[in-house]
Amino acid sequence: MSGSTLFPRETGEYIAKNAIYLKVNSTGVKNLTNEIVEAILSKRIILNQFAQHPLHPKATDAHVIEWYFVADTLNFCFWTPIEYNKYEVNGHTGYFALCAALNRALKEGSDITNPKFYSTLSFDALQHIFRSDDGSTQIPLLEQRLNCLQEVGKILLDKWQGKFENVLKSAQGSALKLLQLLVEQFPCFRDEAIYTGTRVGIYKRAQVLIGDLWSCFGGQGLGYFKDLHHITMFADYRVPQVLVHFGALEYSAQLMKILKSDQVLENGDPMEVEIRGASIYIVEQVKDAVLKLFQDKYPEIDISTINSIMIDHYLWSYRRQHAKDLDYIPFHKVLSIYY
Repeated sequence: MSGSTLFPRETGEYIAKNAIYLKVNSTGVKNLTNEIVEAILSKRIILNQFAQHPLHPKATDAHVIEWYFVADTLNFCFWTPIEYNKYEVNGHTGYFALCAALNRALKEGSDITNPKFYSTLSFDALQHIFRSDDGSTQIPLLEQRLNCLQEVGKILLDKWQGKFENVLKSAQGSALKLLQLLVEQFPCFRDEAIYTGTRVGIYKRAQVLIGDLWSCFGGQGLGYFKDLHHITMFADYRVPQVLVHFGALEYSAQLMKILKSDQVLENGDPMEVEIRGASIYIVEQVKDAVLKLFQDKYPEIDISTINSIMIDHYLWSYRRQHAKDLDYIPFHKVLSIYY
């Protein structure tokens, strides 16, 4: 990553101001802001209580940091052009199917969190680790997942004594420094694009990893970051559906037609980049508005954990909980290792 690459928050603002295939609706941003505020006040979002899914390891578990590094190295593309989200492991779909497969591998004695193991993993071995409930459906982009695992494993062994924990410690409690390290040291985390001649950084998986570590450790110890405000939402293909649903994001007729046609876009296509960049911009606008509102109206409430990670978690969960209601909004389809 060079100094000329925009970081995600700047990326979002730059794209939102130059977009031609969509627009940000200020009324919808207010609607979404009100939703987040109401969710906090009604305790649907509980501040200072970090969401821990049963499939995620606990902070006290052995190899917890290495587990998250492996999971987020592979945390991309859970749909296929035919039969979306049908890959299942132990009844779980999407990202949680990945988590279930990793946990199953550990229970079966696989050393899946050890780069000595996964840097030399064979295709057949990885295929077995990610076998599906029906025995025939394959996790999407399996070959690319193997390449990512082998790449990061070799880099950890060559430069970091075989532990991602050493990368984390070298960031010295700075989310920005850890983000820089991830995208500089590990090419498969370098989620960038050229948009209207400017190199923009979106960094979905790298930011997810930072958010996962923060959540896992409750913002303490190795999960403490002094500058978490640099981390934005995690621009994927699902959260934009929620942003459209609330009216914050509006697609042009041309873009909506393409999305409804199930056309698979190329990674780096201006339409894809605009959707992801505008999503970042909207959530940053919502975060800023929520913080200001609580500072002005509810000064007694501790707002130290109101951030884009928390808002993203809520929006992502909202999409899963209201999947049928949001089906009318197409998601942009890209076969990519970045999300």
